[in-house]
Amino acid sequence: MDARSVILAVRDGKGLAPEAAGWFARGLADGSVSDAQAGAFAMAVLLRGIGTDGRVALTEAMRDSGQVMTWDLPGPVVDKHSTGGIGDSVSLLLAPALAACGVYVPMISGRGLGHTGGTLDKMEAIPGYRALPGIEALRQVVKDVGCAIVGATDEIAPADRRLYGIRDISGTVESIDLITASILSKKLAAGLGALVLDVKVGSGAFMEDIEDARALAQSLVRTANDAGCHTSALITDMSQSLGHSAGNALEVIEVMETLTGTSVNEALWDVTSALGGEVLTLAGKAANLDEGAALIDHALESGRAAEIFGRMVGALGGPMDFVERYPDRLPSAPVFRIVPSPRDGYVARVNARALGEAVVHLGGGRLVGTDRVNPSVGLSGLAVIGEEMQRGEPIAMVHASTDDKADAAVQAVLAAYELTGKMPDEPPLIHERIGPEDVA
Repeated sequence: MDARSVILAVRDGKGLAPEAAGWFARGLADGSVSDAQAGAFAMAVLLRGIGTDGRVALTEAMRDSGQVMTWDLPGPVVDKHSTGGIGDSVSLLLAPALAACGVYVPMISGRGLGHTGGTLDKMEAIPGYRALPGIEALRQVVKDVGCAIVGATDEIAPADRRLYGIRDISGTVESIDLITASILSKKLAAGLGALVLDVKVGSGAFMEDIEDARALAQSLVRTANDAGCHTSALITDMSQSLGHSAGNALEVIEVMETLTGTSVNEALWDVTSALGGEVLTLAGKAANLDEGAALIDHALESGRAAEIFGRMVGALGGPMDFVERYPDRLPSAPVFRIVPSPRDGYVARVNARALGEAVVHLGGGRLVGTDRVNPSVGLSGLAVIGEEMQRGEPIAMVHASTDDKADAAVQAVLAAYELTGKMPDEPPLIHERIGPEDVA
C-alpha cells in the first residue's frame, strides 16, 4: 500500500477502508507520508467524503497512531470539546469547574484553526505555561490538581497532530469527516469515560447552517458512543462572539474576571454550566442535567474553580500567583483604538467570521503554519446583537502591535457590524441537544 493509492481511492469516491486508514495514519505519524500527500488526502476527503465506516476507521486509526491512555483515579475521567468559534473561552472555565465537582479532566486541546481561536494559544498567553508537557506530566497534574489543559504531543494521536496543521493551511478545515476524526482521535486516546461536545453554528463557526451543525454533532456523538465513550452534544450559537473579547490574552482576562467574580460574562457562564451539566450527568456524578448545571454553578460561585485554575497554571509552569495577579502577568498590546459606532441604532447582525479574521490579521492567529501568534492583540468590548448604540459610542476596542494594523482592524470591525433602527430578536445561546439516544 502507498499514499498515492489511498488518495486515489478517496478521490474516486471509493471511501477509506480500515487497513488504508491505518496505513495512512501510521505514515502521518512517522513522516513517510509527505505534507503534499497529506494535503491531497485532506482535500479528497473534503470533496468526496469517506462515509460512516470510513469516518470510524480514520478516527480509530489516528487514535491508535500513538499512546492510548488508561487511568487509575478515584473519579470519572471526562472532557469537553468545542468545534471552534470566536471569543469562545469556555474550556478555561469548564475544566477547573468540573475538577471541583470530583471528576478528572485531561483536556487535550488544539491551536487556532482558520478564523477561530485555539485553547492552547490562549493558555500560552500565560507566561511560562507549558502547553506540551508530555504524557507523564499530564498524568501527574490531572492526578494532583484534577485538570490539565494541554496539547497533543507526539505521544497522543500523532497522526492527528500532523493532519491538524495541514488542514489549517490547505483550506480543508470544514470537512465533517476530518473534524470528527480529529476531535475524537485525541479524545479517545485520552481514555475518557464521558465527553460533551460544543458544536458551534453561525457566522463565526465552521458550520454556519443549523443542518450542517446538526450533521456534525450527530457524526461526533454516534462515532464516540460506538467507540465506547458516553457522549452528548449541544449545538450552541456562534452568530456573534461568545465573549466580549476575541484574542488570546484578552480572553484569558475575561475568563479570570468571570472565575473571580469581578466581571461575570453571563453568556460564557451559561454555556459552561450547560456543558458541565451534560458531562456530569453522562459520568454519573449528577442525577440529571439540572443538578449537573447547579454543581457547575456552585463551583464557579464558590471560587473553587478559580483556585483549581490557579493550581493548574502553577503546576504547568505559569505564575504561582496568577489568579491574584493576572492583570500584571498577561501581555498587553502597545496600540489601542476605539471602533466608534457610525450611527445610532441597534446591533442587528454580526459577521463573526470577519471578527475572527481581523484578530488573525492583527497577529492573534496564523495565516501560514509557521506564523508566530502575538498573544497580546485582539478585540475587546465587542457589542452584542440587540445592544443599542449611539453614534460615536464604542462598538469594540482594537488592541494592536502597530498603527497600520490597528487602522485596518477598525475598518474590518466596522464592516462586520450591521445596525438597524429596530431592536432585533436576540439569538438563543443553545439551539439543540443531541444525546446518545438521538443517534442510536
